[in-house]
Amino acid sequence: MSAPLQTALVTGASRGFGRAIAAALVAGGARVLGVARNETELATVRDELGANFVPVVGDATDDALAHRILGEYRPDLLVLNAGAAPHLGALHEQTWETFNTNWNVDTRQAFAWTRAALRAPLAPGSVVVEMSSGAALKGSPLSGGYAAAKAAIRYISGYAADESARAGLGIRFVALLPQLTPTGIGSDGVDGYAARAGVDRETFVKGLEPILTPELVAKAVLQVATDPDSSAEYAVSGAGLRPLDR
Repeated sequence: MSAPLQTALVTGASRGFGRAIAAALVAGGARVLGVARNETELATVRDELGANFVPVVGDATDDALAHRILGEYRPDLLVLNAGAAPHLGALHEQTWETFNTNWNVDTRQAFAWTRAALRAPLAPGSVVVEMSSGAALKGSPLSGGYAAAKAAIRYISGYAADESARAGLGIRFVALLPQLTPTGIGSDGVDGYAARAGVDRETFVKGLEPILTPELVAKAVLQVATDPDSSAEYAVSGAGLRPLDR
């Protein structure tokens, strides 16, 4: 196992997976920089987690913010989790603007911080965890460009790992692909896919068991972040981590 984490940065830290990840990191003794746009929600997280949670109010897709924060704080862990709720609708019910929602947020923030991590660069031994999605493997026909946007994050992680190795930077990159969950932004997706399958929500959710919770996602992040021998990418479900082989 690697040394305990000292400073971590989590994008999309004000709710959902990001909030749970921040809480787990703080509980483990790390100082956590939490990036999100909503100042009020970040303040609430700070009140709950205490002084080791440092709110950073800003747009996670902002290249200048990424370069400034990494240069100032030099975190040893980045968790690139920020994302938008996809517009639900079949392909023919989407517009180009709704279709590319997740490219403009999820993928763009992963690109911004990954690029900044390589250019800074972060210290050898640092870890970047990129939150992709199980949709990158299976598709998501009711979510516009969501699956493709998350697949791009998976590739960004792999490309960055290769560049780190080529330059001898010693930065480790890991992609996590969580399955659909009935919590957070996944809740609307569960409703949509249940209706598409012609079953009620309860029946559809049973098909997802064991349910992946934000706390289990946080546990997965800590596991890969502190294991220098982790695989490069994992599917994440309620049953735990499953290494992927491209």
